[in-house]
Amino acid sequence: MSRAYFITGTDTEIGKTHSAVRLIERWRGEGLRVAAMKPVASGCTLGADGELVNDDVERLIAASGQTDRNAMNPYRFAPPISPHLAARQAGVSIDLALLRQRFAALQADADIVVVEGAGGWYAPLSDTLSMADLARALAIPVLLVVGVRLGCINHARLSAEAIRASGLTLAGWIANQPVADVSCRDEVMATLTATLGAPPWLDIAYQQ
Repeated sequence: MSRAYFITGTDTEIGKTHSAVRLIERWRGEGLRVAAMKPVASGCTLGADGELVNDDVERLIAASGQTDRNAMNPYRFAPPISPHLAARQAGVSIDLALLRQRFAALQADADIVVVEGAGGWYAPLSDTLSMADLARALAIPVLLVVGVRLGCINHARLSAEAIRASGLTLAGWIANQPVADVSCRDEVMATLTATLGAPPWLDIAYQQ
């Protein structure tokens, strides 16, 4: 069975997609077949073909070389709001069984599958489900993207504890700096490494 990782973040807009793309590019550069999955995406626009298009999904497709958008991104919603609210407005119920099926199909043809969540660990998918439930349904290790900025140590620790409390393995973490300047960055990175128990898989500098 191929390897797979669920990518979550300490918050929204902290570089989950950018981190996923970097991992995909690295692994493909090593000759591995890598599939990306973005189970749920909100904040989409109408494409030329009349289909909803999401920027994060398109970046994952470009990095992985996949061609079937519906296979790797079953749920797309136009409003740039929480997935549970977007789904509710669209009259759609997000089905974990369907997402497991799509994941299994991707896994059958890849060496590694990178599954990117939306928002943070407890971002809701419905009134009763969250991203944590999706990760548990897929039963794969988790990679935590830490947005390196003021407050990130607390956010990282809370997220790591929540992931482990869910019964899943925290496989590692990725440092991504979404702001231009971080005071005492070296010290912050040292504290994050001690807090999370290992150095980051990737340390991604700020990019304009």
